[in-house]
Formats: sequence, structure tokens, C-alpha cells
Amino acid sequence: MTGAAARSFSNALIDPTYPDHRGDTRGQAAKTAGAPVRLRRQQSDTRRSAPGFIDTFEGVNRWGAAALRVRLLGPVDVLVDGAARPVRGQRRKAVLAVLGLHPGEVVSTGRLVDLVWGDAPPPNAVNALQSHVSYLRRTLGDKAVIASRPPGYLLDAGGDGTDVAVAERRIAAGLREADPAARARHLQAALELWRGTPLADTGGLPWLDEQAERLGQLWLRGRRALLEARLGLGQHAQLLPDLEQLTREHPFDEQLHGLLMLTLYRLGRQADALAAFRRLRGTLDDDLGIEPGAALRDLEAGILRQDPELDAPAPVAATAPAVPAQLPLAVGTFAGRTGELARLDSLLTGATGDTADTADTGTGGVAVAAVTGTAGVGKSALVVHWAHRAAGRFPDGQLYVNLRGFDPGGRPVDPADAVRGFLDAFGVAAARVPAGLAAQAGLLRSLLAGRRVLIVLDNARDAEQVRPLLPGTPGCLAVVTSRDALTSLVALEGALPVAVDLLSAGEAGDLLVRRLGAARVAAEPAAVAEIVARCARLPLALAVAAGRAATRPELPLADLAASLRAAGTPSGTLDAIAGDDPVSDPRAVFSWSYRALRPAAAELLRRMSLAPGTDLGAGAIASLAGVPAAAARVPLAELVRANLVFQDTPGRHCLHDLLRAYAAEQAAVHDAAPGHRLAVHRLLDHYLHTADAAARLLDPARGPRRLGDPQPGTTVPRPQTRGEALAWFDAERDPLLAAVRLAADAGFDGHTWRLAAAVTTFLDWRGRWHDLAAVHETALRAQLRGRSPAVDHAGLGDTACALGRTYARIGRYEDAEHHLGAAMWVHEQAGDTAGLARAGYHLGGLALRLRRYPQALSLTEEALRRFDRLGDRIWRARALNATGWIHGHLGEHRQALQRCREALTETIELDDRHGEAGAWDAVGHAHHRLGDPRQAIACYGHALRAYLELGDRSGEAAVLAHLADAHDDAADPVTAAEHRRRGLSILSTLDPAPGA
Repeated sequence: MTGAAARSFSNALIDPTYPDHRGDTRGQAAKTAGAPVRLRRQQSDTRRSAPGFIDTFEGVNRWGAAALRVRLLGPVDVLVDGAARPVRGQRRKAVLAVLGLHPGEVVSTGRLVDLVWGDAPPPNAVNALQSHVSYLRRTLGDKAVIASRPPGYLLDAGGDGTDVAVAERRIAAGLREADPAARARHLQAALELWRGTPLADTGGLPWLDEQAERLGQLWLRGRRALLEARLGLGQHAQLLPDLEQLTREHPFDEQLHGLLMLTLYRLGRQADALAAFRRLRGTLDDDLGIEPGAALRDLEAGILRQDPELDAPAPVAATAPAVPAQLPLAVGTFAGRTGELARLDSLLTGATGDTADTADTGTGGVAVAAVTGTAGVGKSALVVHWAHRAAGRFPDGQLYVNLRGFDPGGRPVDPADAVRGFLDAFGVAAARVPAGLAAQAGLLRSLLAGRRVLIVLDNARDAEQVRPLLPGTPGCLAVVTSRDALTSLVALEGALPVAVDLLSAGEAGDLLVRRLGAARVAAEPAAVAEIVARCARLPLALAVAAGRAATRPELPLADLAASLRAAGTPSGTLDAIAGDDPVSDPRAVFSWSYRALRPAAAELLRRMSLAPGTDLGAGAIASLAGVPAAAARVPLAELVRANLVFQDTPGRHCLHDLLRAYAAEQAAVHDAAPGHRLAVHRLLDHYLHTADAAARLLDPARGPRRLGDPQPGTTVPRPQTRGEALAWFDAERDPLLAAVRLAADAGFDGHTWRLAAAVTTFLDWRGRWHDLAAVHETALRAQLRGRSPAVDHAGLGDTACALGRTYARIGRYEDAEHHLGAAMWVHEQAGDTAGLARAGYHLGGLALRLRRYPQALSLTEEALRRFDRLGDRIWRARALNATGWIHGHLGEHRQALQRCREALTETIELDDRHGEAGAWDAVGHAHHRLGDPRQAIACYGHALRAYLELGDRSGEAAVLAHLADAHDDAADPVTAAEHRRRGLSILSTLDPAPGA
């Protein structure tokens, strides 16, 4: 803007003391009571112009590692590594907001209580504040971010740790800029941080309401400055609708009215510009009794005399270069992928020439995204959909090429051909194109320099194919899709990895809604759920299934679900959803990736299809391959890079169901049946030998088992500590359950019952009693069907005993008594005194549950005598402790205390930690019944620590219930309630017990 009036008005805009009658900006009077709603809409419109583009680049924390940002310019939440984490509860949000508005400052506990609770804090406000801070630390994922500093707390999230700090810095930078284009970039970036009304969900707290007003004023100031900068760029025609809306929302704001007047004048509407001045003067006079300021009066005078210095700046003459627009048609029924779209949006900052951003974050290179995922997962649809959304940010063009890296023709596009295609798109004459790929790529980079161009490189074979096609200077953005992981592109070019996984169930449902209509999908929810499950949530499979349904609108979706169900297996589902051409046939699409594998990786994929369960650890994969774990890493890495195998958690890999079916079909074609069976044998040996070793670490009473040697080529990791054993079981729980079923189905009967025995302790301690019953039922059927040359009677008795004990856990008492009785009979017939003693011990435990105390005591004392004769000190101590429990239930508490103390001494001496936990619990119970709750509490504390160390969740819950009762009797109801709460929380995670 030039001229005296224009300069005066611009200076007033930058000067924060210029009169803007601020009482109007956030609900000051009835005339503007709707302003917050209108402000929210205006802010949302600004945000949509480039959603999320700030969030990743500026959230780098003080270590330069994970991005973390507290967001206050809208609903209060936090952003960690580009993902929003909600903050639950108004008070928690208020605590975070107060700390976020004092970044780097210590806020005293007293001031926090005053600001968060106002004039009526609860009596436990300080304790509640501590609880809220603990919650916030967990939400932020880093305890150090909210530091305890006397006399209160400090938010230490770095200089850009809040969106408010970033917005204030950016607006200040924009106001300092003399160049209108640079100013506009700063201000636009700042305004995009607003996501709605600031502190939207902390209303009703006076200080935070004041801060929300201040932040609303900050937005309005930045908005004014942005409009002024865009006027300086000659964009008056585009600004008129915004200015008309803003002046209606802020009828006293002289700066906005001045911008509106200038815009109207530059559009040749002098009379309208003067009318806008008269309306403002009337409003100010009628409502406030004041006249417009000097700057606005000067502007009116300039318009009256048609001052040439108020004219729009002359545009720079330039020849229009060719603007390619090569994006293919977007999928009109695209659904879901919110997270992936936001991650791509985060690249828009560096790609649209915001040099301040790149300087701040050290990301001044070319923006590149590597969008990777398995065949049929929807990478191309995602990127093309996003590219159409972002195209407006790239006024110099959008380039697209299908590189055919995985294609039925088998021949990827030569990078030189792709480069020449891009040069043609820019109108480069053939005579100007040099010879050789390197020179042609150099010419392309020269053409792209200084331009803002979006480049989509679809279906790349690998990083080498795309490198010649990448621009060399900032301003452009390249998005690459591939089934390959493009690891080197991420490592060397700094590409942003965007992994595309299977759709969630909700996203899959949305896809069907988009293709079939909401009414049709809502009418058959069960059928929709089955279609989604049968298609393994793979977009390609869902699209083919939806296409079938769309061409037959009269056909119920239940019929489509039934046809997929009739296929029976994932392999049958591949038949049912085979498309009419290779591009829409999942088998064909998978085959293009499979054919690109080296032989070792292809063989490993086929071997992995033989394994049941959801995922596989490194030892299981190596055992399937029959090679050491180190040797399996190379082909496994190739499968991961090809996105045929997925690593959801470190060290664990899986295939989705349809890929597993395809790989199993290839195994049937390429591998002999004996090789299959040998691989399964090695896998079962891996699980059995590792589980047995881990179980003996958890419970020394288990003792050694006769397992035989594992097959050659089997990997058997051996945990060294109880903690390692428990962690291995936690990671392998589902694969172990599946392995029991696989062993039974494949006729490995010995593995079936031995595996069931090996997982018993872990599943029991974790409260997975229905799973435990299922594996022992499978084991018992395998033992009774007579496949083994000679039935192992000791093993049969142990299985019946374990099944009976588990039935007792879940309230099936008749079945429990039947199986425990059968176990005693089998062990007696086999002359197995140890098995007979254990079965009797557990039958005594069942009698105790059923309150048959004399019978329980008789059975347990007989088991005690048998263990004594066998010299089994661990089981003897446990049986001794059990007799003490029973004496306690008979009211004989002193005798109970004596026996349980003796058992406690023995378990400690034998390092039987689980037996020790039970003995401490029993001693505590005796003290409690003898009227000494304080001593009982001490004993229960020892038991609780032991159960926590062992990972026995059911034991932990039982002791917490005992502790609660003891604290009640010790006149400590608060602690009692806390123990009860913890116990109930644990019980909610266990299989339901009778009466639960």
C-alpha cells in the first residue's frame, strides 16, 4: 500500500495501540453475542486451506527427537509425533492450559488451584492437582515435560512446545517483514494453528476465559495483518467476501473497515467504499458516541479525491509457462485414512516455500514422502485423493507417472522415460533435451527450481528408480508410493515414511457406505461386519466385493456375506472376490510382489504361511525356515521391505489373512508335503521347549519333563530370569494357544498335551482360565484318540488334573470333581505316586471351595503325607500351607498360624516364591482372624509384593481383597477403599469367576 493515507493506515494496523474498540471481539454486548460462533467458522475456513501443515515440522522438542506440542488454540489436547492425544476432563485440561500459558515458568500450587477451581476449590484440591499432573505426564509420554519445581510445577516443552508460543512468534515475525509475500506466509502459517475458539472446553473459569479472549484478539490481529499483506500483493478481488463477513462480525473495528474500503475502491467501487465509511461512522456515533480515527478519515479523503497512490500495485508482466495437471481421476468413494492424510499434510510447510519454517526446524531440503504398504492396501488411491486436495498449494503444476514397479507386464518404467515425460509436460522442445539420464535429470531439476510443483511417483520398484525424478531445491513436493519399504529413500533423502496398513473396521465400513449407500449398509450391520472380516479389511478385496453388491442392488448384503462364508477359508475367499481383470484380482496383485522376491525370501514367506496365530517371533520364524535366527534375518528383511510381512511390534512379524492364504497356495505348489510337516514339527518344538523352560523358571514346583530333543534346525531361546520368562509368555500367548490347536490338527499328540501343560502356570496366573480349559480339552481329546503308539498315563492324568483344577476356577464344580477324580484313578493305576498326590491336593482345594472342610482337610493331609514320603519338599510345603488354610476355615486359627508359619519358612528356604506368596497370605489371614489386623496387613504386604513380582494377577487380586478387609478392621477406610478399587480393576481383566 502506498500514499500518505495508505501508509498511515498500514502503520496503524501494525501498531497495537491503534483503536479497534476491542470490547466487540468476544461477546461484549448483545450486538456481537454471536461473535465466538462466527469466529470459529472463520478460523476453521483458514485451517482448511492447509490442514495440519504446521504440526510435524515445528513440534521438535528440546532434544530434537519426538515432536510434542500442547495445543490451546481450539479444544485443549496434545500432539505427539504428529498424532493428537485427547485430554480427558475439564480440570485436567485447565491445569494443562494454565501451565501452557506460562511456558518455562513455575506456577505455584496455590495459583494453580485458584485458576483451575476458582473461588470454591474442593478440600482435596492439592491431591487432585497432583493426580491431574500425573495423568498429564502419562498423556504427554514424558514425565520431564511437566517438572516439579518448588513451589509448584513448570511446563518444559521447549520454545515451540505450545501452539500459542508458535503463533505469537509467527505473527511477530510477520509484522516485522517488509515484503508482503513473506509477511503473508508467516501470518498464514500462524493462523492455521487455530482449530476453533481458543481454550474451547475450559469455559466458566474466569482467568482462562480472559486468556481465551486474549487469544481471540491475537487471531484477529493476525487476520487483519494477513489481509493487509494480501492487499499489498494485489489480491483485493479474492479478499472482498472475507472482509464483508469480518466487518459484519466486528462492526466497530476501524482497521477491518479500512481494509474493506480500500478493497472496494481498488475494485472500482468508490461509492461503495465511501458508503462503508459512512456506515461505520454512524455505528460508532450511535453506539459509542465517538468518531472514526484520523487514519480512517485520511483514507476517506484519499478515496474522495481518487488519490492515485491508493491504486492497486501493478502486476509484474511475465510469460505464462506450461502448467501441467497430470493427476489421474481421484476415487470418488475414498474413505478413512485420516492419520495418513494428516501425515502427508504435515509436509506442506516445507513444500510451499515457507522459508521461516525450514530455517526454524532444520528441514530446508526437498519435501519427499514415501507411502508404502502391501499389495491392494490402497496406497495409490490415498495419494491421488490427497494430491487433488493439495493441488491448489502447487500453482506451477502437478506431475504424475505410474512407474509400474509391480506390474503384470513385469517391466518397470525406465527412469529416463519418466524424466522425458515430465520435460514434455513443461513444453521443453525435443531439441533442448540432452542425451543421457543424468543430463536429463539435471534439466528437470533446473526447470523445477523456484517453482512449486507436486510430483506423484506411483508404484515405484525401489528408491533407485525414483531418485532421478526428485527435484533438487525446496518448493516442490514428491510423493512416492511403493510396495517396497523405500528404506534408503528415508535414510538418505530424508523422506517422510507414511505406512499404509489395513483399514480399521470402522474405515472399512465407511468404504462400503461410500460405495453402497448409508441406508443399505445400516440395514444389515451383521452382514457388513462379516464382509469386512472375510475381506481381511483389505481395500482392494472390499472394493471388489462392494462392486459385486453395487451391480446387484436388489441382492441383500447377507447373500454376499453368505457367498464369502461358503468359501470357507481365506483361500476360498480369494476365489470368491477374484476380479474380472488382473488389476482387480487380489491373487494377481499379490503375485506381482511375490515374483519380485529372491528365492530365500519366497521360501520363507511360504513357510510362514504354515504357522497359526496372529504373529511370530524371531525364534518361530527361524524354526520354520530351519536356519539360525541370524540367517533368517536377511530374507525376513526383504519380506518386510516388500510389505508382504508386517512388523506391528518390535521383533514380531505377521501376514494378513488373504496374503497368508496366497502364500499357502504357493507352498502347496512349490514345496513337498514332507517338508511342510518337518517345518511344522520344528515350529512346535520351538514353542514346546521354550515354553517348558520358561514355565520352570516361573514355578520350580513344575520340575523337569521328558521332552526329547528338538528337531535339527529348531531355535530354542531360553529365558534366564522369571521376568524374561513372563515377558516371553506375554508376547507368545496367542501363538501358543494356536500352536496347541495346530499340534492337535496335524496329529502331533505328544506336543499337544505337553504344550498345554507348559502354558498352564502362565495362563492360570494371568486369569485366562477359559483359554486354559480350552487347551486342556484339546489335549485330552488328543490323548484319548489313541494316535500315539503308547498312551503316556502320567501325562493323561496330569491333563485331567489340570482340566479339573481349571474347571473349579470357572465354577464348573461337577466337571472339576469328575476330572480330578479321574486323574487320581489314572495316576493310581499307573503307579504314579507324585501325580496321585498332586491330584489329591487339588481335589482338596476343590472341597475347600465347596466348603466341605473336613473332606478338604482329609484329602490335603493325605497329599501331604504322600509328598513327605516322596521327599518332594516344595509340594510338601504347599500342602502344609493348604492344611493351615483349612484349619483357619474351621475356626482353628492358632493351629492354622502354626502350620502356615512352618510352610512359610520352608518356601523361603526352597526359593519357592509362589509358595511363599501363598504362605504369607495364609499367615496374614490367621493373624487377621486372631484379632491383629496390623500384623495381618504386614503379612499381606509381603504376599502382594511376591505376586506382583511373579505376575500372578489372580493372586494379586485376592490379596488386595484381604488387605481391604484388614484396613477396614484397622479403622483405615480410605486405604481399604483404594485396595478394593485396585482389586476390582484387576478382576475386570480376568476371566469371570462364579458370582462375578
